[in-house]
Amino acid sequence: MIRQGVSVIQLAEAIHCERANVYNIFKRESIDTDILIRICKALNYDFFKDISNEVFKKKDSSPIFHYTVDFSS
Repeated sequence: MIRQGVSVIQLAEAIHCERANVYNIFKRESIDTDILIRICKALNYDFFKDISNEVFKKKDSSPIFHYTVDFSS
């Protein structure tokens, strides 16, 4: 936010919530995807891409499910 010059008040207005709620969002360990979508739109930044990159860069994690897709049908 600082890099983009957006204040907490501006973000709160953009995502339609109170300033105190924005501070509470920052303190949480997790975030609801609907809120994250609104923040992405407000800041014009794709945090989902960052999350995806973080998940798949870990070499020690293997998928829980293995599946194949058959597009021939």
